[in-house]
Amino acid sequence: MGNWNAIVEKVTPYVVKIETPIGYKSGFLCLYNEDQSICGIATARHVIADTDEWQQPIKVRHHQSGLTVFLKEPDRIIYQDFKTDSAVLLMNVGSLPFPKELIQLLPITTPLAIGAEVGWLGFPTVSPQSLCVFSGNISAREEWRHAYLIDGVAINGVSGGPVMYSTEADGVQIVGSISAYVSNKAGGEALPGLAIARDVSYFHDTISNVKSWEEANRQKLQQEQQNAKEELNPAPPQISTKNSN
Repeated sequence: MGNWNAIVEKVTPYVVKIETPIGYKSGFLCLYNEDQSICGIATARHVIADTDEWQQPIKVRHHQSGLTVFLKEPDRIIYQDFKTDSAVLLMNVGSLPFPKELIQLLPITTPLAIGAEVGWLGFPTVSPQSLCVFSGNISAREEWRHAYLIDGVAINGVSGGPVMYSTEADGVQIVGSISAYVSNKAGGEALPGLAIARDVSYFHDTISNVKSWEEANRQKLQQEQQNAKEELNPAPPQISTKNSN
């Protein structure tokens, strides 16, 4: 996997804290449009879905610089997909000092293998001002919900944070975002469980659609109509047959 300190230093400038009227979670820069006037922050859908529905304000704090932008409803466009618990918050680049070069998203044609070591970043509630790193191994791949099960901890507040993977050949890549942590309650009390990370397929799809603010608004309306249809007529869940390592 390589040096975790170097990987964290590489990814930190892309990480943000997303604050809403009901709390905070994590996110990371995932896209620019062609002229870099618009940027997109990847996160989990549950982080901002209610705030978007109620047209409430959102604060985005760039962790490395400490600079913050305050976004009212007209100042942002939010793409979201309930099937993958994924969302992208579009906004004008403004004053946040993001790097000009993006970290590559893992190609959707080459999902990670079982046993691969990954790490993730976020702001856990046990230390809200600290950007913390976690690590673990891929236990299973669940194609039906575009998810990896990871043998590691995902504390509240880390949802939406980037999941990282690195090789000598390809360098650091983003392989997903933290969606949930499911503890083992079979014994009557909460025991260690698995983190759930959604893959980057939704982020790849969104990147290809963002050209301008006007086009993004049109795409959002179309997506909302499609999501409404799917929520009314959800597909039946599929059962994964892969075993955890």
